[in-house]
Amino acid sequence: MGKLAIKLVKSTIAGTPNQKKTAVALGLTKLQRTVVREDTPTIRGMINVIKHLVEVKEL
Repeated sequence: MGKLAIKLVKSTIAGTPNQKKTAVALGLTKLQRTVVREDTPTIRGMINVIKHLVEVKEL
């Protein structure tokens, strides 16, 4: 499978606890931080929960 570059572009301060935990589980702890993860259905589901806070690029 491919890889995804996930970048946190908006703050999680006003988000729900579920959204905050999802961002941390993906490894997104600070704004403008980018992490690379495998493109799996689990990761896609986590991205879907916080899709309004992140930018995703396929590598």
